[in-house]
Amino acid sequence: MTERLVLLGTKGGPAIRPGGPMPTSSLLEIGGRRIVVDCGLGVTKGLVDAEMLLKTLDLVFITHLHSDHVLELGPLLHTAWTAGLSTPVKVFGPAGTEAYWRNFCQALDFDIDIRIADEGRPDIRDLVVFDEFTEGPVMDEDGLAVSALRVDHPPVTECYALAFAHGGRKIVFSADTAHFPPLADFARGADILVHEAMLETGVDRLVERTGNGERLKAHLMASHTLAADAGRIASDAGVGHLVLNHLIPADDPEFGEAHWREALRTSWNGPLTVGRDRLTLAIEQKADAPEDIDV
Repeated sequence: MTERLVLLGTKGGPAIRPGGPMPTSSLLEIGGRRIVVDCGLGVTKGLVDAEMLLKTLDLVFITHLHSDHVLELGPLLHTAWTAGLSTPVKVFGPAGTEAYWRNFCQALDFDIDIRIADEGRPDIRDLVVFDEFTEGPVMDEDGLAVSALRVDHPPVTECYALAFAHGGRKIVFSADTAHFPPLADFARGADILVHEAMLETGVDRLVERTGNGERLKAHLMASHTLAADAGRIASDAGVGHLVLNHLIPADDPEFGEAHWREALRTSWNGPLTVGRDRLTLAIEQKADAPEDIDV
């Protein structure tokens, strides 16, 4: 398996607009595992476009239960099932993730039951296994170690950055968060840090288009990270490559890649990728990799 990170959806927030990017989801293929991180609207089509067979779905991680991160979890699992999924899928998420799944299955009871009887499919409700995590070690299996850090994303209290380590490589996802200095220690030495980012100059235009006024602006400023601060986290952590994701704004024609790069000019001077849907980054093998890496 080619080891890679694919940004399937790079937009912050649940709304979509004509010609714009999709909400947050990513595919991480490392150590022979296919890992989906967050399931915003469009994740299923994104995985297909990334040429991943849905029936090979393996691991899913949800950082928090805002809709732009979990809305399509149920449809992804169900569509993978109709595409031939017959092996267990393990879903990791904060408290409440399994309840979402139970409610989804209840809403689809008719379809699920009739496909089992009519098409001879295994019961999808037996194929999906949930592990609701909190801060600390999450998983350690076949050389893949995953750890979580609770970040600052008010009013959501159960929101977690995730670190994935395998074969000496370390990939970290910030999740949604205000500027959170402890994230630098969590991401220390990561090969890739995927960090959310917001342009302060774009917030007023976004609020004007969306129509939620000062309440929305107050939420954005209290709960998300300005691009320059994402650069500070990456610099303090000494990461190899900073990838900006969950962009706010992501679909305003007044703001392009040059604006994001300018915002990080004084805080980050390393390799930088401004996320866009379907962007793929290769994950390099490391020679003489240590057996364990701190996550």
